[in-house]
Amino acid sequence: MAKKNELPASFENALQELEQIVTRLESGDLPLESALTEFERGIQLARQGQVKLQQAEQRVQILLSENEDAPLTPFTPDAE
Repeated sequence: MAKKNELPASFENALQELEQIVTRLESGDLPLESALTEFERGIQLARQGQVKLQQAEQRVQILLSENEDAPLTPFTPDAE
């Protein structure tokens, strides 16, 4: 199992963990310190998801570019 501070490998896993965090926070049963820790983790996951979505958007834009004569080059994300 991954350590708490490590980010999940996939967008889907990050989203699932983020949903679980939201559920725990919305329950209102967490002590303040635990809620802050969960919130911090949620922010990390949300940022990771945002980066992955931006990378996917870049790939789609490259694939749909109007310049059919443009050479195809492998996509290498900056953040990974």
